[in-house]
Amino acid sequence: MTQVDRNQILFDRARQVIPGGVNSPVRAFKAVGGTPRFVQRAQGAYFWDANDKKYIDFIGSWGPMILGHGHPAVVEAVQKALLEGFSFGAPTEREVELAEAILARVPSMDMVRLVSSGTEASMSAIRVARGATGRSKFIKFEGCYHGHADSLLVKAGSGLATFGHATSAGVPAEVVQHTIVLEYNNLQQLEEAFVTHGRELACIIIEPIAGNMNFVRASVPFMKRCRELCTEYGALLVFDEVMTGLRVAFGSAQSVYARDIPGFEPDMTVLGKVIGGGMPLAAFGGKRHLMEQLAPLGPVYQAGTLSGNPVATACGLATLAEIGKPGFYEDLGRKTQALVSGLIAAATKAGIPFCGDSEGGMFGFFLFPELPQNYAKVMTTDNKTFNHLFHGLLERGVYIAPALYEAGFMSAAHTDADIAETVAAAADIFNAL
Repeated sequence: MTQVDRNQILFDRARQVIPGGVNSPVRAFKAVGGTPRFVQRAQGAYFWDANDKKYIDFIGSWGPMILGHGHPAVVEAVQKALLEGFSFGAPTEREVELAEAILARVPSMDMVRLVSSGTEASMSAIRVARGATGRSKFIKFEGCYHGHADSLLVKAGSGLATFGHATSAGVPAEVVQHTIVLEYNNLQQLEEAFVTHGRELACIIIEPIAGNMNFVRASVPFMKRCRELCTEYGALLVFDEVMTGLRVAFGSAQSVYARDIPGFEPDMTVLGKVIGGGMPLAAFGGKRHLMEQLAPLGPVYQAGTLSGNPVATACGLATLAEIGKPGFYEDLGRKTQALVSGLIAAATKAGIPFCGDSEGGMFGFFLFPELPQNYAKVMTTDNKTFNHLFHGLLERGVYIAPALYEAGFMSAAHTDADIAETVAAAADIFNAL
């Protein structure tokens, strides 16, 4: 008897009432083909789809679930908060506690404001930078994603230091006219942009480890020069750590760069994902004189009905308490490295071009012999082989990002057995290829 595929049934229903059948584009499996998995429940390192098939989950809600799904301490905190009230539209003690906990982990910030999404946080940080400097232009890098605010939906055109052209319909040209898009890790373009526009630049916004072109690090020399040029020209360096914040290290990615660049720190930081533990919560922060530009103290307006939501802050506080325990990041990093090393070894044995990288609980891999340094190179990867790998892993109960340009995430709940099972599954697929 043929088994009914409830994932397909739900997807067919969803496409009648939700554009593309999904509420975020990458969930649609458009890049890899096939039917998205509709999750019915999750626990630890696993989720079960609508057919009740179990998967090892290496997405973890795209990063927030650093403890795994349903961690007892987090569940208890959320249940308690729910009984106290869903939302108040007024200050709470937990907002203050979470702000204090974030600042203790990211010392480059003196003050922080809580919001509900990474898009909102990035958009607001740029507004503060513009308000504080009195300048309009800013630099972003191709392949770095900072949310879907109009001025950020831009990729590079041709030539050096090209002004951006919107990559989404519905974004007027005049909205992105102040957005300058450069190639990631390209020092020459960076230098030329500051020579040409330096005194007009409010900020650079950058993902220190880009997670939306899989996993690509900004090189230490490139990041050092970003900091130097911003200081020289009076622009702000804004770190988008929505993905990397408290995910790659206790002090986030900026602490990783500080190991190699003495005294390094950004002027502003954007956070999300891990700080909310899976609830809609994000934040942006920076030096006191910058954050005091915000209303009600200053002229830069920003507000949000659900900002600092009492249930979300409870979830975030419980998550931060757990990941702050001794040895947490060491163990997380060890497991992530074991996965990447295992995949590289399996691919190499099968003669498949393959490389990978990781930091803390974030990882990526590419069907290249060497790690790429920018978006253009990432997009030349072998789509066909990746699709074989994705669907082969899916059939074997391993869930990775359904697109070659998304990073992966390890959680504390993943076991060595989960990693061994994943590597063995990948080895089977590589050998078949």
